[in-house]
Amino acid sequence: MRLTRYTDYAFRTLMYLALKDGDLSTIEEIADRYHISNNHLMKVVHQLGLAGYIETTRGKGGGIRLAKKPSQINVGEVVRRTESDMDLVECFGGGGSCRLTPACVLKSALHKGLKAFLRELDQFTLADLIRPERALAGLLALEPPPRARSRIQAPQVRVARASSV
Repeated sequence: MRLTRYTDYAFRTLMYLALKDGDLSTIEEIADRYHISNNHLMKVVHQLGLAGYIETTRGKGGGIRLAKKPSQINVGEVVRRTESDMDLVECFGGGGSCRLTPACVLKSALHKGLKAFLRELDQFTLADLIRPERALAGLLALEPPPRARSRIQAPQVRVARASSV
């Protein structure tokens, strides 16, 4: 199974926004960080907004951010929403001209495989995808998210006291 560029860009956008931890971002900023088409990303962001994954703020200083917590965004659900055609073979859609369709076992096997694929993706959330927060933030030249920064503690320094003899 191969996911479309549209779904890929949707996940990249969601991951970027999750790493920003509530801070506003712009489409241009995200497109620039990933070196992808601003126009294509605009369509993806629009649909993510309609689906309720992100919220937009208009005007000067506006931008986009997640509308839900990363733990509330299911990977399998995002794939189902962003992939317009999950028909692995032409007979999935009921059409096609394959002469084997009435007795075909391949269609059933592929259908089971697709269900297993989606069931596996349903086990993950956006929070799982951004688990290596520091590494991902570094690759995108972002400040580590506040959650990751708070986990980084200054090294404990022990001062040995001289005992009096």
